[in-house]
Amino acid sequence: MSAAATPNDLESFWLPFTPNRQFKREPRIVSRAKDMYYYKPDGTAVLDATAGLWCSNAGHCREPIVRAIQEQAGELDFAPSFQFGHPKVFELASRIAELAPGDLDHVFFCNSGSEAADTALKMAIAYHRANGEGTRTRLIGRERGYHGVGFGGISVGGMVANRKFYGPLLAGTDHLPHTYNRAEQAFTVGEPEWGAHLADELQRLVDLHDASTIAAVIVEPMAGSTGVLPPPKGYLKRLRELCDKHGILLIFDEVITGFGRLGHATASERFGVTPDIMTFAKGVTSGTVPMGGCVVRKHIYEAYQTGADHAIDLFHGYTYSGHPLAAAAALATLDLYRDEKLFERSRKMEPVIANAAMSLKDHSLVQDIRTIGFVAAFDLAPVEGLPGKRGFDAMRVAFHEENMMVRVSGDTIAFSPPLIAEEKHIDEAFDKFRRTLDKVS
Repeated sequence: MSAAATPNDLESFWLPFTPNRQFKREPRIVSRAKDMYYYKPDGTAVLDATAGLWCSNAGHCREPIVRAIQEQAGELDFAPSFQFGHPKVFELASRIAELAPGDLDHVFFCNSGSEAADTALKMAIAYHRANGEGTRTRLIGRERGYHGVGFGGISVGGMVANRKFYGPLLAGTDHLPHTYNRAEQAFTVGEPEWGAHLADELQRLVDLHDASTIAAVIVEPMAGSTGVLPPPKGYLKRLRELCDKHGILLIFDEVITGFGRLGHATASERFGVTPDIMTFAKGVTSGTVPMGGCVVRKHIYEAYQTGADHAIDLFHGYTYSGHPLAAAAALATLDLYRDEKLFERSRKMEPVIANAAMSLKDHSLVQDIRTIGFVAAFDLAPVEGLPGKRGFDAMRVAFHEENMMVRVSGDTIAFSPPLIAEEKHIDEAFDKFRRTLDKVS
């Protein structure tokens, strides 16, 4: 069939994380974007209150990034990363290592947060084997955690719907309890005072399994996809202490929190805790070209550098690791973050979004609000017997009737605007959201 004869309809594309039948009855489609806005095919502007999917931190279609991608496509379209390299990927690795705290000095590239999580888990297990501790294979995640959709990520992840359809998953995983307690933490701005003691559950798991069997603990510094759960004060530092005590690697999944979302280059910097491995994706290219990766501490990288000169040190990688277009996009994005001081801007806007979000505390549908960095989340009163419907309806009404894109997770609505947002955009977002809540009450 020729291209001209192929029908352009909605049926062929199976959308991810979407109720496809409903979408195809009432599609939510955007056809272009610029700065803070998407645009519907009829030209209607749609305020992007979620930076796409937590990723368009520098805003949409920024000229320096667009130009860098275009120029790269005409100069070097692809270069293999197995046994070969190209200049920009080395430059980018150096730039990312410079932004990372401590001795997180070595960068491994992949294409998404899901791949980054699975990469980090494999690195951790192989590291212990390289050090003569091959019994350390157990991986510890956390309830309500999200680490992408690979089998490793969903095994250590703690979102039930992402796990229950796919069988027994990876053997040898366990989970810390999540850190959210509405009775103790409701309507908190920043890190909750209550909950640091929950890190001590790691000691219970060590006592259960023995440290000699545990390779790594992986957590999001701020759990994002599960509804924006900031870490309790002192929680991450306690995890670091326990991992050090028992020789366990600590992995921070910074796919959402990296590149300015919490007002710094990394959440690790904000909270003063350096992990052994840190994953990244999303904001590294401001969502323009898929890219992810892991940054590892010096001693982890060096543990692999002991074989013969001709021997591969890490049997892992992807065809598109460090893709030239992604590297060019990332370098231009990092330049924008630096030149426009977007991480600092995010810090300055933190009280603005917090105050605007808390202004909705009085709404009858709002059961809790959490804010940290340039993020806010609302737990909405569920529709009896239909969990998730209230949140879905709010997302749908916001798009179709208020011309705003928000992120829905069950009955939680999250806001994470591009870091270029001004106060007028925050006012617009929460005015629209109040009207949305009124309509779905």
